[in-house]
Amino acid sequence: MLNHANVWRAIDQIAVAYGLSVSGLAKKSGLDATTFNKSKRQTRDGKLRWPSTESVSKILAATGADLQEYVAYVETGQRAAPQNIPLIGLAQAGSAGYFDDAGYPTRGGWDEISFPGTTDHNVFALEISGDSMEPVFRDGDIVIVSPEESVRRGDRVVVRTKDGEVMAKVLKRKTAGYIQLSSFNPDHEDREFQLDAVDWIHRILWAAQ
Repeated sequence: MLNHANVWRAIDQIAVAYGLSVSGLAKKSGLDATTFNKSKRQTRDGKLRWPSTESVSKILAATGADLQEYVAYVETGQRAAPQNIPLIGLAQAGSAGYFDDAGYPTRGGWDEISFPGTTDHNVFALEISGDSMEPVFRDGDIVIVSPEESVRRGDRVVVRTKDGEVMAKVLKRKTAGYIQLSSFNPDHEDREFQLDAVDWIHRILWAAQ
């Protein structure tokens, strides 16, 4: 559950997991040593203080932990066990037989990679090809994709059309009738599709580079 106590607990547990005190974790992350002290977690009048996304990002960079590990600590209070998830290339994903009608992986013919545990048992991995997502995603990067997560404007997504074209883009706009997609690479033009021409659109959760 995402609440104040669990978010701070996750930071405490990452510190322990990497052999640090919370002060040591703060210093290793390039922050003031008192940043994560219990006294800093609420104001004098009792108002709750939350760690910033920048602080969490610095923790992950300093320890080598990843976002999924942090989320597991928030949700369950313990590090999630790795699981094997299906992997194919982005180009392969346009071929028949890899997904069911709802856009879930069938697992037949897929490779597998190990990924930290997740509550979404339908996540899958795609190996990026091409340069349309540079400099964010490069040729050969692995992205983890979730059919379960809701998709909103600004999300990084993978889209498959009914013609079998598969692409990694940013969701620029979605209406009742169509979607607009943009590329990070300015050399690639934006794309627009009627929704009845789209097989599925799934959110990118994480990338391994």
